[in-house]
Amino acid sequence: MRDPVTAQSAEPVATPQDDDVLVSVRGLKVHFPIKGGAILARTTGHVYAVDGVDLEIRRGTTLGLVGESGCGKSTLGRAILRLSPVTEGSVWIDGVDVATLQGEELRRQRQNMQMVFQDPLASLNPRQSIETILTEPLRAHGIAFDARTKVRELLDKVGLPASAARKYPHEFSGGQRQRIGIARAIAMEPAFVIADEPVSALDVSIQAQVLNLLEELQDELGLTYLVIAHDLAVVRHVSDEVAVMYLGGIVEQAPSDDLYSEPLHPYTKALMSAVPVPDPVVEENRERILLTGDLPSPSNPPAGCRFHTRCPFRQETRCDTERPELRELRPGHRVACHWAEEIEAGTITPRAGAVTGGGGDEAGSLSFDQRG
Repeated sequence: MRDPVTAQSAEPVATPQDDDVLVSVRGLKVHFPIKGGAILARTTGHVYAVDGVDLEIRRGTTLGLVGESGCGKSTLGRAILRLSPVTEGSVWIDGVDVATLQGEELRRQRQNMQMVFQDPLASLNPRQSIETILTEPLRAHGIAFDARTKVRELLDKVGLPASAARKYPHEFSGGQRQRIGIARAIAMEPAFVIADEPVSALDVSIQAQVLNLLEELQDELGLTYLVIAHDLAVVRHVSDEVAVMYLGGIVEQAPSDDLYSEPLHPYTKALMSAVPVPDPVVEENRERILLTGDLPSPSNPPAGCRFHTRCPFRQETRCDTERPELRELRPGHRVACHWAEEIEAGTITPRAGAVTGGGGDEAGSLSFDQRG
């Protein structure tokens, strides 16, 4: 097992100086202890769910976060909002390091950061009316308001009639319930919203409507989003930038168009090559990068590069022993790979059998779990 203090990035720094950046995550770690012993429970190890993450999100923009199931995406989102404990690192939101806040200070800061959950039904109290659900955050923070006026405004913003206020969650469809969840998230007029798989539980016909609603609210209210999703098409549609996560760390982050047109990390290349292309001729003839094996356990991650056990471009010694830093190769395009330049130039090629043409059954060997 590797040393638990090994990090992907540099030491946390002081308050970010760029006023255009709303959210700045530096060296963030979330380690969950593994307890053993029938009588006297003792710590026998750790799950390194998030292990040294750096992120920046500019005001009024959307960062999409993608990766396989179990890579730590949802844990990262919950840690940023302090819904999961932070082991180490800093999370600056609008100039405040929320990772250090406790008690009343943290409660006040929650007004500025909210979350839209994956399952709209499970996130709403079935015993409360929609009016009570939407006004509960305001009451909890002691904010004076006129209930009828406020609820009508919130429902109007998300495209629901005022009569919905008197109903209960079970009386709505999945898409309508997610609209209610979004209305609750914006009730406090936050600057930052995390949407964790906001459309994965919805029918395809409804997904576009909810995504368009999020974009409209962003333009109207000046919101900043972190959107966690498994669907690469969804992420491309809503995101200004995209970050790719693998086994607790960010392996690539770039503007959306750059990342989709020219991915630089082998893992990102594999993800992109697994996305179907609507043109059957292109789909039949394009190359795909195949990954073998399962995602390693976050309780015992590989030494060196976390991806080297599945990487088709692996070079022994350095990949096996040295963890790459997330570094900028192009303006705004960062990648954590020792050989990114050589892979791009073609001086390092994938090992035999790692690349195949389209149309074969083996193209499905990439395990990209849609539950994310």
